[in-house]
Amino acid sequence: MKIMAISSSPRGGGQSKTEIMLSALVKGMRETGATVQEVYLRNHKVHYCTGCYTCWTKTPGVCQLKDDMTLKLFPMFLESDIVVYASPLYHFTMNACMKAFIERTLPMVQPFLVDKGGRTSHPLRTKPPASVMLSVAGFPEISVFQHLSSHVRFMFGKGLLAEIYRPAAELLSNPAFKRTVADILEATTEAGRELVESSRIKDATMQRITQTICDTESLRMMGDLMWKTCIAEGITTKEFQAKGRVPRPDSIASFLAVMKIGFNPKKAADTQAVLQFTFTGTVEGSCHLIIDKGKIETHTGAAPKPDLAITAPFETWMDVITKKADGAQLFVEQKYTAEGNLDLLMNMAKLFG
Repeated sequence: MKIMAISSSPRGGGQSKTEIMLSALVKGMRETGATVQEVYLRNHKVHYCTGCYTCWTKTPGVCQLKDDMTLKLFPMFLESDIVVYASPLYHFTMNACMKAFIERTLPMVQPFLVDKGGRTSHPLRTKPPASVMLSVAGFPEISVFQHLSSHVRFMFGKGLLAEIYRPAAELLSNPAFKRTVADILEATTEAGRELVESSRIKDATMQRITQTICDTESLRMMGDLMWKTCIAEGITTKEFQAKGRVPRPDSIASFLAVMKIGFNPKKAADTQAVLQFTFTGTVEGSCHLIIDKGKIETHTGAAPKPDLAITAPFETWMDVITKKADGAQLFVEQKYTAEGNLDLLMNMAKLFG
């Protein structure tokens, strides 16, 4: 079986969540013995269709634009048994790069008008490959793909083997969700095997692919903090990740969210402790964390018997957790106070790495 896997993501260098998913799918397809040719449209010249209809009249079946599409990609497309269209979701549908590719498959169609189930259509010059649509989006709801889904179902009809949609995709590269993401990618690999072997994806496999990574409220809060941090520092999201930035909390609720997501259960497997924080300054109030052998609970308010009690100006402690300041040095300089088990203070970076 010959498969053409097309990515229209403009991102390279490991930044593309579309390609994280596509790579997992392709892995499964190759494990069945299928031949898969990966195409990254950002590396090719694919001009927009000019609507000249030369491919319908003067050179039937051949586009007059002599770019990578005509000379390489369209012949590869026609020789394929399955084409995987992998596109990030832009304005609730495929991006312009993928749309341009699809529009350039017009030479496959003849100009005549025929009735197709009560709908006017063009007859095909050659049978198109079967299709698989894969897309990712930052929004957490699967419903964000409904317009794309409607479009590809209309466009590909019975030739559409499967649709693979992954919401909350920005979390695919977040180490805090490593276990869940690993299961999602393993399921996507399994989907690749199933598509080649049975031309469908099992419901159980699809449920694993679309499983919840993080609750919607936390995702929205963390997303907003990341954007606020990028705006405040004048950096892009790529630079944010490259520099190892931490979203800067702006409330006790967002502080607890950051601490919960940043918690390292493996490093805290032998730890039982209650950590209390009392903040002053721009944000005032108390909260506490309960660590119990690799598990964590977050609560507002003071704890009855904390093992470690930290009192600090809110902005000072946010400088510590976002790595803008050295917590140990600030403690020596008495910029904040800590009472109780100071070993917990020294191990804070390990527990919340």
